[in-house]
Amino acid sequence: MMRDIVLVGIGSGIGGICRYLISLAMSHGCNGFPWGTFTVNVAGCLMIGILWGATNRIQNISPALLLFLMVGFCGGFTTFSTFSKEGLALLQANNNMLFVLYTIGSVVLGIIAVALGYQTTSLLKN
Repeated sequence: MMRDIVLVGIGSGIGGICRYLISLAMSHGCNGFPWGTFTVNVAGCLMIGILWGATNRIQNISPALLLFLMVGFCGGFTTFSTFSKEGLALLQANNNMLFVLYTIGSVVLGIIAVALGYQTTSLLKN
């Protein structure tokens, strides 16, 4: 268990650093569009899709490597990739209603939660 936690932690750290560097590199001349975040989300989705597909097609992939890459790196890079993978899994299982609820609920409630969190800071004094 401790080894798994360390693998996830190291992978998350590396993924977070990569996300930060990509966001820095793409922050210049973006005309207000968050290209860094957009790029990271799409790249993370591609990565987790490749890893997920490989786990279903290749027999001898180390579970520790998958934990490091999928949960650690991809999770630290962007949780949007996990969100997208889970959405696709719901569609593949023909859980269309759950897919719609999960997708709309995550996006709408996520934005509402950010707004509520932001508003709570109005209670803070300078």
